[in-house]
Amino acid sequence: MYTQEQLIDFLLRAKRATYAGKGAETPAFRPGAHDLLYREEDLLYYDTYLGGDLFAGEEALWIRQIPFWSMNYAGRVTGDDFSGDFLKEALRHGTGAMPYRGPDIFTKDDYTYQCNVRGDFSWFQGYETIAFQGNQIYECYFHGGIIHESI
Repeated sequence: MYTQEQLIDFLLRAKRATYAGKGAETPAFRPGAHDLLYREEDLLYYDTYLGGDLFAGEEALWIRQIPFWSMNYAGRVTGDDFSGDFLKEALRHGTGAMPYRGPDIFTKDDYTYQCNVRGDFSWFQGYETIAFQGNQIYECYFHGGIIHESI
């Protein structure tokens, strides 16, 4: 049995080892998809997304091959000067209190990432943005939570 804190710690390690950490993709099951996988013992994390500047995807966590937690997301680049590297850096700064995407706020040079979440690990929804020199250039909506309570 895992505590919620242990699962969140695993989730953060998985995110930093895959998309946010510029990890290698695994062969995709669907045409045009981007799939990233991370595993530790009987814990498995999978991130799969479609698109580029316009995108949608899902992150999920399995315990002993049973789906336990999931998050869906959809977003888009809305302006010039978007930096995927800045987004990945912001996502690497997720915390135990904010394990969904990035922190409440992260700033570097002319970029500012902001993330607002309602709920907690078990049931949540959120919205993140990136601004460049004060002008919003990216947005993403996400939601999810625990999908199997009796593990």
